[in-house]
Amino acid sequence: MTEAGDRRGTTPAQYVSAQPHAFGPARSLRSRAKVLPEHARGHNRALVLQTLYHAGSMSRADLSRETGLTRVTISDLVAEFITDGIIIELGIRETVGPGKPPTLIDIDRLGHQIIGLDLSDAEVFRGAVLSLDGDVLVRREVARPAQSDGDAAYEAVLGLSRALVSAATASLLGVGVGTPGVVRPDGVVLNSPNLGWTDFPLEARLGADLDLPVLARNDANAAVLAEYTFGDARSDFILIKIGFGVGAGLISGSQPLIGSRFAAGEIGHVVVGTGGGPHCVCGREGCLEAWLSVTRLRDEVAARPDARDVILRDAGARMAIAIAPIVTALDLSEVVLSGPSELLDGPLIEAATETLRARALEGVFDNVVIRLTRQDDIVLRGAAVMVLSAQLGVS
Repeated sequence: MTEAGDRRGTTPAQYVSAQPHAFGPARSLRSRAKVLPEHARGHNRALVLQTLYHAGSMSRADLSRETGLTRVTISDLVAEFITDGIIIELGIRETVGPGKPPTLIDIDRLGHQIIGLDLSDAEVFRGAVLSLDGDVLVRREVARPAQSDGDAAYEAVLGLSRALVSAATASLLGVGVGTPGVVRPDGVVLNSPNLGWTDFPLEARLGADLDLPVLARNDANAAVLAEYTFGDARSDFILIKIGFGVGAGLISGSQPLIGSRFAAGEIGHVVVGTGGGPHCVCGREGCLEAWLSVTRLRDEVAARPDARDVILRDAGARMAIAIAPIVTALDLSEVVLSGPSELLDGPLIEAATETLRARALEGVFDNVVIRLTRQDDIVLRGAAVMVLSAQLGVS
């Protein structure tokens, strides 16, 4: 377990060496709304922070050129951010030639931290203190209570959260939670059979108990944000998270898809195939989650090790049957899988790719890629993106 360093006494030079890299070109989640004059300042604030977050330290003049905002506007916004403790001055940039050397500025990456929670595992709830760059600084986990005990599940989440708050070494920007189930934009968990929650105000209750900003979203919707912000994904893809349950997050045209019932990506309880199938926690038989969950796959492979490839190919084919209409309807470029590589890589992905191409329009969707994410802690990192987006307008 690695503890975050104490920033007290950190000099600008030390700070610069502590964050040697920044992310690539900014890839903000696109808004379809027109920017009205009364919203212009908020838009400009987010644009400045988005640019600094992805490009790294730069001068005020550089920031003006990158954003297209006037130097006066940049100067006013930067002064406001410095007062609020969001941006810091790092020192003078070495230059050759006449003129006053510029002062570099950046988001105060070491002065703030984020707590992320991942409630999707079958056996434990995981949590972490993360940097603003999505790096895990401190880890904690607690045992997952018995299924369907909603009160015990919340107490475990609260205890884990308080332990992480105590472990943080900088000002906390907020708490992000990725949870199984259908979650409204206000953080109410409408339905999560695996946790025993129905119409449960997770975001509001945890925020009140911690006295911190809290954001709660579906775990797959959190994961898709991590893949978009920190990963290699394109601007239109589906991320399928395979664990205790099966869920998906969607981004199309750089826009997250949530749905009118807040259930976009709830593919786990789509019945695949005919003639029944494994019993699902929802009470039906043959749901994709019942075929594809990590628990089921591991149990099946352990019981029939000689049939491992057959079991995994069957699961991959059923997954492709479920997602083929989604891929074709939204014209997606990629399918990204998150889960144990020893189960998903190889026969499962191969069968999924073959089945998807067989069920989609020939010659149009032949280049759709199905691959594993290269990210660890994808829900925790996605929870961090949720907080960054809400608090700073950064994605």
